[in-house]
Amino acid sequence: AQRSSRVRTQTHSIGMASTATVASASAAYAARPALPSRRVVRASRASVVVRAADEKDEPFDARAFRRELSKSPKYNRSFKKDEESAEAMENAGIGMLSKGGLVAQMRAEGFQHVKGDVTLKLADAYGFCWGVERAVQMAYEARKQFPDEQIHITNEIIHNPTVNKRLQDMGVKFIEETSEGKDFSDVKEGEVVILPAFGASVWEMKMLAEKGVSIVDTTCPWVSKVWNAVDAHKRKEFTSIIHGKWAHEETVATTSFAGVYLVVKDLAEAEYVCDYILNGGDKAEFMAKFANAHSKGFDPDVDLEGLGIANQTTMLKGETEQIGKLLEKTMMSKYGVTELDNHYKNAGDTICDATQERQDAMYKLVEDKPDVIIVIGGVNSSNTQHLQEIAEDAGITSYWVDTPDRLDAANVVTWRTAHGELKTTENWLPEGAVTIGVTSGASTPDKVVEDVIDLIFATKEGQKAAVAA
Repeated sequence: AQRSSRVRTQTHSIGMASTATVASASAAYAARPALPSRRVVRASRASVVVRAADEKDEPFDARAFRRELSKSPKYNRSFKKDEESAEAMENAGIGMLSKGGLVAQMRAEGFQHVKGDVTLKLADAYGFCWGVERAVQMAYEARKQFPDEQIHITNEIIHNPTVNKRLQDMGVKFIEETSEGKDFSDVKEGEVVILPAFGASVWEMKMLAEKGVSIVDTTCPWVSKVWNAVDAHKRKEFTSIIHGKWAHEETVATTSFAGVYLVVKDLAEAEYVCDYILNGGDKAEFMAKFANAHSKGFDPDVDLEGLGIANQTTMLKGETEQIGKLLEKTMMSKYGVTELDNHYKNAGDTICDATQERQDAMYKLVEDKPDVIIVIGGVNSSNTQHLQEIAEDAGITSYWVDTPDRLDAANVVTWRTAHGELKTTENWLPEGAVTIGVTSGASTPDKVVEDVIDLIFATKEGQKAAVAA
């Protein structure tokens, strides 16, 4: 069959193998003993997961494929920690930690700085995490290893516009997103494709392997841990209840490794699901509510008998824990304590350490009750959104900005709420003495934080000049 280069928004399935790697993965799948049958599961998604356009509806073992792919000489997941690449990142202003400047000074002085009327309090865990640094440096290392080859990336390497712009400046092409899905038609055999920190769907991996490209996989190990969790649910023939955002790239990748799944975005949606389990309800209403968030063929009257919990790694840990406890209690109520293991599986904590550390630091920051909080991070960064959410829930005035360009010295800020609403506020910085809390998401370099702080001080100086005039 002629194979299309366009990956589009359709149902998951699997096509005929065209490489030794894929053939080996398929053979590994065929050799496995059959699973006990609660219901035959085909990896799928209702509407937004990507797949190669001509794949066929055949069983597919995503874990076996990924294991075989990792053996390919054209697959690389190693982090070389190359000092030259790290120095290039630092020189470009996207190093993990600033080695000079005010942020470095604040870290050395108890995360606080006072200048005139302004007291800055920096969260004691903020900014770039290890997984993000690893992903970005691997991209720099790829450019060094493949100086002449065209390099592509399947999505933003991380959710930060400054970092992604630096990669574009290095000649890295970002795969175009169209109304039909991602367009891989420009990717040619022998070129290099980077998979971003939040991963890529197994269908993209398969298509790229068949194209004969070199794959540089920067997927964060915490994300891979979630893939293993949903794979465990699938092998137990449980439905994966995934706490996340169904359209987020990480969750899209995770669902491609799942069997039957349902994505819930918050505790309220989980409560709706649990009420349906215990009391039944309107099936049509249920399906409409989760129209974009379930696997193909999902049936709430059949597929909620055995459940496993997993999550997008950047969600609020406390909410994931609440959802897990709610599911456990629901299944105990319906089936009894002695039958719980046959109906519920908790894969353990799959919220990444860095996400949790930044959330904990934000809770500490709001306890200090600063006058204002500035949250810095990409507008599509889930972990940054939750930092803003913590501040808003605490009733503290907080402004979420993605770049220093969102502020100007005329005391105007353009910012987003935790729900994504874009607002512009004049005179956001109060006159006189003010305490400002500062934090940033796990994809934000120190240099961006420093540039925002510089604008805060410039705004304050502008206020003084206006008063003096």
